[in-house]
Amino acid sequence: MQVDPPWEVRIESVETRRSKQAPRHSPAARREAGLGDSPLAQAVARVGDRWTLLVVDALGSGPRRFNDLLEALPGIASNVLSQRLKHLEAEGVVVSRPYQMRPPRQAYELTAAGHGLAGALRLLAQWGASQSDHAEPLRHTTCGTPLDARWYCATCARAVDDEERSEVRYL
Repeated sequence: MQVDPPWEVRIESVETRRSKQAPRHSPAARREAGLGDSPLAQAVARVGDRWTLLVVDALGSGPRRFNDLLEALPGIASNVLSQRLKHLEAEGVVVSRPYQMRPPRQAYELTAAGHGLAGALRLLAQWGASQSDHAEPLRHTTCGTPLDARWYCATCARAVDDEERSEVRYL
């Protein structure tokens, strides 16, 4: 006589599990992760993982093909790169353009939103350089001087300093 085991075995695909979860950048997902609805929390939820930011940085110099990105990002697996590119396309940060039909091949480039994110990454890289003994800050090509990033108010026509932080807010 054969007795059924007292447990149940369920096999669930990764896609099935993902479909049950809220999207990573949804308000529900941010609340579950303990993040608020601040603009920073929204940005981190959409593009905050390691490889995503490095892919955007690699595309900052112009369009690249998949294999060019693999070479530019040592250590990234091809399946991870493919996943990050699809995610960035869905977020409107990257657009793919076919350059060959058989077999189908794509070149990837930043959208306007992607270029905006690349600018923010330059600020993050500048901070990283200031915290490192080995990294060089961004420099002006013409004179070689390290660049200094500042917030600028176009209406007041002046730079906004850190001392005015209490007067700066998201609307």
